[in-house]
Amino acid sequence: MAMETLPLFPLNSIIFPKGRISLQIFESRYVDLIRQCLRDQTGFGVVLIEAGNEVAHKGQKLDIHRVGTYCEVVDWNELPNNLLGVTVEGIKTFSIVESWREKNNLCVADVTYRLNDAVDSDPIEVGDEFQEYVDLLKGLSSHPMVEDLDIEISFENLREIAWCVAELLPVSNKEKQAILELSDPISRLEQIELYIAAMNQQ
Repeated sequence: MAMETLPLFPLNSIIFPKGRISLQIFESRYVDLIRQCLRDQTGFGVVLIEAGNEVAHKGQKLDIHRVGTYCEVVDWNELPNNLLGVTVEGIKTFSIVESWREKNNLCVADVTYRLNDAVDSDPIEVGDEFQEYVDLLKGLSSHPMVEDLDIEISFENLREIAWCVAELLPVSNKEKQAILELSDPISRLEQIELYIAAMNQQ
């Protein structure tokens, strides 16, 4: 499987394909990265921080999870605080083969893409056994917070159902990362069902 070198944006949050997240960019390494992405019409990888902080500190160790999501900028503007605001959208997931830091402290990695876990992957029909998730998403999609993200959901594609339910599920980042690392949508929904059952028992 072909590898690609990808700049990384380590965060204390997770994004799935089709999901969106808004970011405030103030560190020069990321301002330069966003400018380059806009100029070249390319993207970057979002990965969950395992240990460390989003803001770089000299000598600080940064550990990241090994599965993340390739994202592209879909909107940007200058915020009232003069910072750069961007909205990014998840496109496909990847696995990190090797990662390192450049001289400007930017994280970079050689990655392989999980081609069955991308927005252009062949859709999977939603069976009757997963209809409850369709109904759940239809209810959630009218919530103001979800509407603000302007996520387009295909209710006929099981991949998108699994991505979106996982994106909106109120569980910890550690639990969401476990869902992200399962590239099969049925496995994802089965894991989500276990989390929902555990929440209902609390």
